[in-house]
Amino acid sequence: MRFVLITFSVILFSSSFVAQAKMYKWVDENGQMHFGDKIPPQYQLKEHQELNEHGVVTKTRPAAKTPQEKAAERRMEKERKKLAAEEKKKKQRDRVLLDTYTTERDLIVARDSRLDAVDSQINLAESIINDSSKNVESLEKQMAQITASNREVPEDLYHRLDIEKQQVKVQSNVMKNHKKRRDEISKQFNGYIERFKVLKAEQKAKREQLARERGETL
Repeated sequence: MRFVLITFSVILFSSSFVAQAKMYKWVDENGQMHFGDKIPPQYQLKEHQELNEHGVVTKTRPAAKTPQEKAAERRMEKERKKLAAEEKKKKQRDRVLLDTYTTERDLIVARDSRLDAVDSQINLAESIINDSSKNVESLEKQMAQITASNREVPEDLYHRLDIEKQQVKVQSNVMKNHKKRRDEISKQFNGYIERFKVLKAEQKAKREQLARERGETL
């Protein structure tokens, strides 16, 4: 009886393709496969296939993505674009590095030149701090002597003292920032130098590989 039903279904299915140029195949929530010239509304957003008059699948439409899947897809695409942008910037930096410097020595000279300039600014700030600190000490001594002699300290001495103390404070911050900049330059150029070594090694390896390939073809 089951064989008869299956055979009848096959015949009916085959005859339907003669009448219809396009058919659809889908699976319901119970895993049961269905065929028809129209897809029920509740299955239109689920995965289904389009068949021609010979029963051959011509197109497969995937199930519509859920909001969670769409959100995950957007996050992945955002991350992909971020990585691509970082890779592009890396290649640009590598190109600039190779175009700007010929040897590792060039990088070292450039680094040391910038460090020397920053060191000059540090030394200048330090000199100003030392001078202002001495002035503060001298002014405080004068004020102490005036106070000890029961005289009133002139207002201009207080004003000069405030100026010298402010100078020490300002130049201390300046020196701190220059030292921070010095560390940044050292770190930056040391990174450039290491990357330069890698890029030059890669260039050398490519040249050697190309030379071997040319030699093999001769």
